[in-house]
Amino acid sequence: MFVSIPSRKKSALRWATPLLFAALWLAFLWSISRPDDARRSLWMDWGALSTGLTHPQDWWATLQDGSVLRLFTALFLHADWSHLLGNLVFLLIFGLPAERVLGPWRLILLFLVGGAISNLTAIYTMGSPDQIIIGASGAVSALIGAYLALFPGARLGVVIPLGLFLEFVRAPAYLLIGVWAALQVVFAYIGPTFGMVAWWAHIAGFAFGLAYGVYVRAAIARRLRKRHGF
Repeated sequence: MFVSIPSRKKSALRWATPLLFAALWLAFLWSISRPDDARRSLWMDWGALSTGLTHPQDWWATLQDGSVLRLFTALFLHADWSHLLGNLVFLLIFGLPAERVLGPWRLILLFLVGGAISNLTAIYTMGSPDQIIIGASGAVSALIGAYLALFPGARLGVVIPLGLFLEFVRAPAYLLIGVWAALQVVFAYIGPTFGMVAWWAHIAGFAFGLAYGVYVRAAIARRLRKRHGF
């Protein structure tokens, strides 16, 4: 007779998502405490600009003066409350379960690198020159892509308004996230009404997160097989 004995090992503390949540929140509170002129100066100094990386020598210059770090610092700047709160909600929804599989350090790497790639994509795709690129939307999009790769069979809850009532339903994650990704592509080709949103940054972040999740999932499976000897 074989008896399954549950492990008493406690699950690792998930600190990366709360840390990113607190960092985004505190950075926004600090920025709105400054006067309007100082706040705009902060965006100019730490946000990513939509021009300036056209030639290889531009890259070398940004590496020399350290301004390449603006691809990362821009993730922690937000224009207003709605911009911030939307990213925080999605960070919690997709970051906490992803961290359970990835671990804290892999999640932070995903957030920072995915966000930087998203900002870099925005630099080359935004039609308006000298626009300031700020916000963690691209990094959060990377978390969404990784979540889909790690939990392809998951189901997400959705609240659907039906007249005066609200109906809560559960739908496959691949369906909801697929619709979201398709909308990002559609909006990327819509005219100047949506010009202030870097939709291609969302797409790039999602694609990076999806690839990252697939790679990490395969690596975790190989490690488990090796640990168990098959």
